[in-house]
Amino acid sequence: MTKSFFYRHRHLFGASILCIALLVAALFAYREAQAPALPPSDDAAAAMLAELHQSTAPWTVHRRDLSTLVGDMRNGRIASAALSDEAVYVTTQDDQRYWLADQSGRIGEMILRDYGRGAVLFPVSLFDTDGEAPWYSELQRQWLLLSLLLIGAGLLVWKMRPHQALKHNTGIRFADVVGASEAKLALQDVTTYLRNPAAFAALGARPPKGVLLTGEPGTGKTQLAKALAGECGAHFIQVTGSDFSSMYFGVGIHKVKTLFRTARKHAPCIVFIDEIDGIGRRGEQSRSSDAEANRIINQFLTEMDGFAADSGVLVLAATNFPNSLDPALLREGRFDRNIAVGLPGLAEREQLFRLYAGKIKAADDLDHTQLARNSVGLTPAAIAYIVNHAALLAARENSTQVTMRHCVDALETCRIGEQPSGTSALSEAERTRIAVHEAGHAIVAAALGCGRVEKVTILPRGQALGVTLVTPIEDKRLHLESELRARIQMLLAGRGAERLHFAEVSSGAGQDLHEASKLALSMVATLGMAPSGSLLSLQAVRDAHLESDPREALNEADQLLQELDRECLALLQRLRPALQSITQRLLDEETVAGEEVVKAVRRLLGERMGEAAPARTCHLERVAASPSNGLDPYFDLAVDELPETGPGMA
Repeated sequence: MTKSFFYRHRHLFGASILCIALLVAALFAYREAQAPALPPSDDAAAAMLAELHQSTAPWTVHRRDLSTLVGDMRNGRIASAALSDEAVYVTTQDDQRYWLADQSGRIGEMILRDYGRGAVLFPVSLFDTDGEAPWYSELQRQWLLLSLLLIGAGLLVWKMRPHQALKHNTGIRFADVVGASEAKLALQDVTTYLRNPAAFAALGARPPKGVLLTGEPGTGKTQLAKALAGECGAHFIQVTGSDFSSMYFGVGIHKVKTLFRTARKHAPCIVFIDEIDGIGRRGEQSRSSDAEANRIINQFLTEMDGFAADSGVLVLAATNFPNSLDPALLREGRFDRNIAVGLPGLAEREQLFRLYAGKIKAADDLDHTQLARNSVGLTPAAIAYIVNHAALLAARENSTQVTMRHCVDALETCRIGEQPSGTSALSEAERTRIAVHEAGHAIVAAALGCGRVEKVTILPRGQALGVTLVTPIEDKRLHLESELRARIQMLLAGRGAERLHFAEVSSGAGQDLHEASKLALSMVATLGMAPSGSLLSLQAVRDAHLESDPREALNEADQLLQELDRECLALLQRLRPALQSITQRLLDEETVAGEEVVKAVRRLLGERMGEAAPARTCHLERVAASPSNGLDPYFDLAVDELPETGPGMA
């Protein structure tokens, strides 16, 4: 609990302390009013108490029953007595001492009853009872429930604070963040503003209030936010979108207020909200939870509108799903900047491999440049995983260094999954069908130039029974129609090879058709690549909340798939010798290098291979055959999905 929190709530804490003091005073008054009158005490009783405090042994060695006590009381033989919570100690006129057990307290009540009637038989005192306990013991017993309630109230106030971590220096600069060069360049004016907000206000310039970082998971958005705070020397508060939700009504709104109040107090300050899509979008309030979420968003918008131009507070948010944010958050005057954090380029991937390889015991044969070429489309988080997994593979083999072979195996694991330790043996017919399927994917990918064919194997990897690994040749953000058509043909090639070789298809092409259908629908419905030439985007129709009949788009997508399937079959027919050769090699050796596939295709197409199909980059990571159940092979094709709105120029 920070000092500023105590300062902001000093009135609440002062009132709480005053209430506790009043309760203690009332308890004292109640205790004095309810204290029972003690029986008279003389020198004999005082002397007995002094001896009891020193030792109770002279009494406890002699235990008597109730009849002895009653007889001594009737005969007047008792000189003094002392009552405790569990015993009665008696001293007689002839200096004999004994005790009686009194756990129920009835013997003590009997003795005190006589005093209540006005008869003073002998001096009686209290020894080691609750009446001699400290005053706060009664408070502990009688006000335990009140103490628990006060503790619960304090915990509730603590829970109403957002889980914020206020840092004065994050210790990270832009130079420490590898990649994201475009994002760092876009944040330069933000850095200048946070260093000197008064200069912006003097010129009448309105600095940005909020910056939204978007991009794929693992691209380094959080590190970029910390680097921005470290670059300009601002305070840094990190929360997540889910921190504002609570089971208690109104707590989320209080958390938003507390967060922004803290940021203003520690300006210049950066408030970083990771996964801001957790705040959500305002709904129709059909449920009480929707109403509470709407109030949280409204309070968030109000706080952002309340910023002054020179307040020195910047809200930095990150999300992987920008389309799920409320449109009111993205308007001008709130999140003024929308910065896309892209994937690292070739040089940046090489820097990342060098950075993470420097943290392990790497061998001298590590080729960072080659690893960077083979990791097109991977995020910095994926590269960190690859290097760490390579170290795990080296440790598994009891190797003293991490070699290039370990890194290549880790790279393949990242793309196509782990090698399963125990799998059931496949029949010869299943192995042949998987080999034909994977060979079809490989030769069509090589013929159409859909990236670099790295390897083809019928060994299980992850959930796949066979894998064709195809990596992109270069970083691309713009996809041509010819590239997308080639990609669909590659997806359909496994099914086409089965039909050409066995005259029958299997369930293994199910996932292939799923991916090909999604791509064909995207081409027809959003990219204007329909066979009929239609340019209407169904995405725009949905955004306009208009009713549309999807049957025409479905028919055109099916027509496109049929057309590309015929072209794929014709290409496979021309490459049938290569299909048979690669299939046999897979059955014999289980793994075939990509160079052999390219050579087999080039022998048949010759120079026409480059003319008919120029090199393309389809960003296909793998083509894998996976089981749909324990018996039948099921083919899984994993590709990079295009956005719903289709590829665009960035």
